Amino acid sequence: MSLTLQNLNNIRTLRAMAREFSIEALEEMLEKVRIVTEEKRNELAEFEQQRAEQQDKINALLERMKADGISPADLLGSEASNAGQQAKKRKAREAKYRFIDVNGEEKTWTGQGRTPKPIASALASGKSLDDFLI
Repeated sequence: MSLTLQNLNNIRTLRAMAREFSIEALEEMLEKVRIVTEEKRNELAEFEQQRAEQQDKINALLERMKADGISPADLLGSEASNAGQQAKKRKAREAKYRFIDVNGEEKTWTGQGRTPKPIASALASGKSLDDFLI
């Protein structure tokens, strides 16, 4: 919360600040706060009215759809039926390269993702990827 809002929301701070103003200035501020409050109430009422009208339209459309024998799932088609299912996983890629790691174990790499350190260091020393092909 901003410092101004904290000050306006604290009665002790308001009393201390009010000592510096005349009654006329305080009444003018009060009137402005009333105007802003009324504008905010009107905005909220208008927003709620728009939401209610939109919900009425949705309900009317649903009733017409039911009368015609159409369900909301029919409108979405296959997208709705696939929404609950997990996406298909792709097949694992076959390894293209073979190398020996720092522990002396033979490993493979598909060529996707980060280059393994043994291959990266060999490439830096002048070898090519073709040297590691399976």
